This record gives sequence, C-alpha cells and structure tokens, in this order.
Amino acid sequence: MIVTVTMNPAIDISGVVDEVAPFRKLRCTEIRRDPGGGGINVARVAQRFGVDVTALYPVGGTIGRLLQDLVTHEGITSRAIPVTEDTREDFTAYERKTGHEFRFVVPGPRLTETEWRNCLDALVELPVKPAFVVISGSLPPGVPEDFYVRIADIARSQGAKVAVDTSAAPFRRLLEAGVYLAKPNRRELQEWAGTPLEDQDSQVLAARRLVAAGHAEIVALTLGHEGGLLVTRDQALRAFTPPVKPVSTVGAGDSFLGAMIVRLYRSDTLDNAFRYGIAAGTAALLAPGTDLSHPADVERILPQVRVERLPGEPLSASAAYRASAAGPR
Repeated sequence: MIVTVTMNPAIDISGVVDEVAPFRKLRCTEIRRDPGGGGINVARVAQRFGVDVTALYPVGGTIGRLLQDLVTHEGITSRAIPVTEDTREDFTAYERKTGHEFRFVVPGPRLTETEWRNCLDALVELPVKPAFVVISGSLPPGVPEDFYVRIADIARSQGAKVAVDTSAAPFRRLLEAGVYLAKPNRRELQEWAGTPLEDQDSQVLAARRLVAAGHAEIVALTLGHEGGLLVTRDQALRAFTPPVKPVSTVGAGDSFLGAMIVRLYRSDTLDNAFRYGIAAGTAALLAPGTDLSHPADVERILPQVRVERLPGEPLSASAAYRASAAGPR
C-alpha cells in the first residue's frame, strides 16, 4: 500500500475566462472541482494506475465533507481527520485571450495541537503498514515545522520508504532527518543550496550534496519544460520532455511523483520509474484545470521521453565527504 499525507488539502476549483480584467464580473465557464493538495494529487495519479492507495488528510466543515466525497469518488481510500476550521478552496483561471493561467491559493485552516497530533495517530493506527509514505504539500497554520519529520519517523518505524515534495523550512527539516526520495523543483533546491543553480553541472552537484550528506537516497529534480534530473550515489540521469502545448500546469509535479512512486512500488528499475515520472508530468500539461495525468496519455508520451546517463563516477566515500563538506550555505 502507498499512503499519502496531505496536511493542507483543498478543493481545487478551475474555470476558463475570456479575459482577466479589473472592476468587472468575469464570467467563467468549464468549471471543475477536484480534490487537491500535493499528497491527494499523488494519490489520484497512483489510483489511476491501479495501485492501492490511502490518502491521509485533515478535513473541516462543509468544504471538508465535500473534499472527502470527491476523494472517495476518485476511488481512493480516505483516512480523514476532523478539524474545527473549514478546509480551504483554491481557484485557477485560464485566460483564453493570452493562454495564461492565474492561480489563487489561500493559507488553509489553523490546526490545534490536538488536531495535528490526531493526524500522527492516524498514521500509526493504519490497519495495513505501508510500503511507501508520500509527504507532499505545505503545512497549514498551527502545525510545527518538524511535523513532517515526525511523520517520517513513524513511517520508517513501520518499514516504509519516505518520499517528500514540500518546500521551505519543512523541507529542510525533513532533509536533516533523511528520506528515501526527495523531489524538489529548481527553486526549492536553490533555497536549500543557498546559491543559484543555473546550469546542469551546478544542479547535479547540489543534488549530489544531498545524497552525500545522507539527506536522500534519490533526488528527483523537476525542471519544468526542460525535463528533470535524477541523482543517486551510483548514477546521474537527465531526462528531456517531448514538446507539448500546455493546457494547464497545475499538478504536473504531483503527477510526476505519483507515477514514479507507482513504478518503484512495482519494483521497476529506477531509470524507467524516472521516465514514467517525466511522461506523467508532461501528460498533466495536457489535462484541463486540475485534472492531472491519465495513464493512456502517459503511455502514449513515454516512448518520446529521452533519458541520458550523465558521465561521472559513482559517489565514492572520499567524494561523498567532499560533496557533503561543500553543503548548503
């Protein structure tokens, strides 16, 4: 089983408008309401590939009940923890005139200590121990920065591999504790490294520092339309995405992570799991609003994804020490 943890879930509303302009009503069409938040999106993708997945997340108020209904409608098992304040709603508008996408994101409900501790207990009390625990998305107000570290500790005690896709302080705290797979984007890796990562060499070096320091066994760096990098102690891979005309960029990173975890869960090779992740991230660009990627699109795009092995020796003990010593500023 794969378990996803989403501490700041949302109902993602999306629509299309002719033109975004001030001081007038903007009539939207093609309205969608999807269950959202990083981990829930990962669960949606994993379920579409036929994997048993449980989504753990807090819910509050009428919006929270609707969120749980939407998750159930997707065929995902919910472990929903009640909280007092209302679950948030986010909105994405696609502007026909320019092809631009506007995303409006709200902070989310404030959780009490009892409520966030109940979320920890929910992971402990799962009837089936997970093979993977995917921690994805931001933390809502009231939840401590080390919350995800506590989640990771519980997951490891259950024998699960931990994958993470978050940012800022929660990301740094998790890396200090160590994870199986870290999926930063360029900005998030730059924030950790404390330096611009403007070319492939600097990006690979930063990822190797993460691995050398024991922060992650696998670093999967997503680079948008430029593809991605995958770095482990033994290898570095570069993936190139096929050209597509994006319909929406929402959930591309979540689709990448969801497909990659599915392939690793099924004991696929790491390079093929990476290829599937890139294909799924690309497929998400073709889905309207917050629809995410679909397996048929992923399989169609997969042969077009090019993956190259980058030159370089495996990270030896001495090289690991040097890379670790040159860690983030």
